[in-house]
Formats: sequence, C-alpha cells, structure tokens
Amino acid sequence: MQTHTARSLRWLAVMAAALCLLAACSKNKNPDQPAKLAPIKSTLRVRHIWSASVESGWHLLGDGGIAQLRLGLGLAVDGTRVYASGHGGEIAAFDLKTGHRLWTTNTRLPLGGGPAVRGNLLVVGATDGHVVALNAATGKRLWTALLDGSVISSPAIADNVVAVRSVDGKLRGLSPTNGHELWEAGQDVPSLSLRGTSAPVIAGNLIICGFDNGKVLAVNAADGSQAWQATVSSPHGRTEIERLADVDGPVSIAGEDVYAVGYHGKVSMLALKNGQTWWAHKASSFRGLALGKDAVYMSTADGQVVALNRANGAVIWRQPALRYRSLTAVAVSPDAVITADFQGYVHFLDKRTGAFIARVRAGGARISNPPIVRGNEVVVINDDGRISAYRISPRK
Repeated sequence: MQTHTARSLRWLAVMAAALCLLAACSKNKNPDQPAKLAPIKSTLRVRHIWSASVESGWHLLGDGGIAQLRLGLGLAVDGTRVYASGHGGEIAAFDLKTGHRLWTTNTRLPLGGGPAVRGNLLVVGATDGHVVALNAATGKRLWTALLDGSVISSPAIADNVVAVRSVDGKLRGLSPTNGHELWEAGQDVPSLSLRGTSAPVIAGNLIICGFDNGKVLAVNAADGSQAWQATVSSPHGRTEIERLADVDGPVSIAGEDVYAVGYHGKVSMLALKNGQTWWAHKASSFRGLALGKDAVYMSTADGQVVALNRANGAVIWRQPALRYRSLTAVAVSPDAVITADFQGYVHFLDKRTGAFIARVRAGGARISNPPIVRGNEVVVINDDGRISAYRISPRK
C-alpha cells in the first residue's frame, strides 16, 4: 500500500510540475486571449428544467496545492436516471425529468474517473487507484478493487468485464461480479503527457482505447489479448511539449468504423476489424469526437468547432468564434452541436452550418466535461459539481 501511495504521489507531483511547465511556456509565448462572446440571435429554445449538485472540492497536494482537478468526472445517463460523482467521494442518482435525488452514497474516495453505468452496475474510479462498484438502483456498494495506478477517466462496462484505464498506461479488465482483475494490457507512457486519459469504449467483443503515445489499441474483451493497434498521433518536435501526442478523448464508433483524434496529430477513420486507416487529416484535439448521420464533430485544441465529412474527412464547416475558451468535447442533439466552456456557457450550433443558434449559462464555473444529450434534453455538470438540465426545441 505504501508503494502504491508513493507512486500516486509521484504521479501527482509530475503532473503538477508539467502544469507549471506548460503555464510558464504559455506565459512566455503570450498566448491568445479567450475569444469574447458576441451577441447571437437565438433560433433554438433552451429552457432550464432543474438543477442539482454533488460535492466536488478536494485538494491535490495538501492545503496549499492545486484545489481541483478537472478530470473525467462527467455524467452518466441510463434510462430515466442521471448519475453524477464528485471528487470528494459523493456519488448520486437523479431523476432525469425532474432532478429529484434518488440516492446518495459517500465513498470517501478521491474520485477521478466516471461514472459509468450499465444495467444495475455503476462503476467509478479514484485517483488513489480504487475502483468502486455500486448497485445503480440503490447506491449500495457491491465491491471495491485497488489498482496500481490512478483512474481519471470513465470505465466501460460489458456483460463479462469492466474495462478501466489508469494513468500508468494500463488497460485492465475487472470482473463485474467482484472486481477481481481478469487481464491487463497497455502501452508505454511518455515522460511527459497531457493531463487526462482516454476512456475505453466497448464495441462487440473488442475494447478500444487511446493512449499517451498517440496509439489506439483494440483488445479482446475476453482475455485482453491485442486485436490491433493504430497510430493516430506521432510524436515529433525538439521539445517534450512539442512531442505531446496523447489520444485523450474516447474513440467514437459507428458500424464498422472507428473515429479517433490525437493532440498534435490527426483525426482518423479506422476499420473496426483490423485498425486499418481509411482516411486521416491533420488535427489537434485532446477531446473526444461526436458523430452525426453524415458528419464527425470535434472541438480542437485551440477552441474551434469543426464538422467533417464522415466518409472522407473533408471539412464541412469550421466555427472559430470560440477560440481559446477551453471547450469541452461536443455533443450532438437532433437540432444542434453542443459544447461548453471555461466560463460556464453552453453553446448550441447549427449542425449544417456551424452558426450559433442558442446560448445559456450554467453557473459561473468552468465546464470541463461534455454535455449529455437524451432526446430533447441536455444535461451538464460544471467543475463545482452543479448539474443543470435543459429542454430544447425549435422556436416557433
């Protein structure tokens, strides 16, 4: 346990140093300021329907350390329920329609990745390596596992395995019944990487995940054996920062196609069967992708929202008016492409043109995780743990 704790503290210290290094470099380069928001003409009605919250604050390196980490703690929606977790250890379930709190469980763990839900199983990871599973209907703890690596992204759940990615470059398969480790796979971790890890995605018998070395790995869910790997971002440049090539966002899957994007790399369409690259175009993003019927949508590292043709990767439109506003990954509703920013604004863009069609503010805190869309309802959580739900409809 002491060895695990020491490794966790070393990782936290390295990450803090990396943040300072990046901040120093940014200061020296006098980065562009966040774009100022211009007034828009709203053509989409966005009505606030409820708010709730989970406890979110905790300190990373003692009272004088980094107060919060904006890592992985988004929302999960299953049926008529919304599940949320906070860095302080609280996990809660809410009614999607009303926001009524159904149950709350305090795990007393420094939660950092999740939640993920499937059926009656809810799984959340922690920065100290713990993975906790709860009964999704009642909040009762089912099991707890301890990994030798911090968990800061959402797990993925299948019938026979819970896939968990940790910051030590490992992808592990755990038993859904008791949390026992079934297998381990992984990739080498560069000496410097971005703050974040890709959440695994399950597609049939495969589990697919991005890694800090710019690769996407597909393993067999039964035993963790490698099915294929593909390079999305290749490290290049003279400095470690220039060579950052992380694939931090989850891949998106449609039929037999896998879409992935890396930092300082490319956005690519891969074959689900063998990882073959069908097309690739230069891009840089540390967020995930969202898929529409004919388009791939993403927010870039510099804060542009881009729509690409799913078949060939050609740019359909590009919206630059949100540059440097630290956008979340995008979500897609029947009417809009949706993203949120560092000031708590939620932006709604026309799917065909990229023009702004609505904007709301979900409190004043940063929103780091993408909105969740279910039908005509949109739910977001900000870094203070405030949850806001909206109902959208075209204006008459």
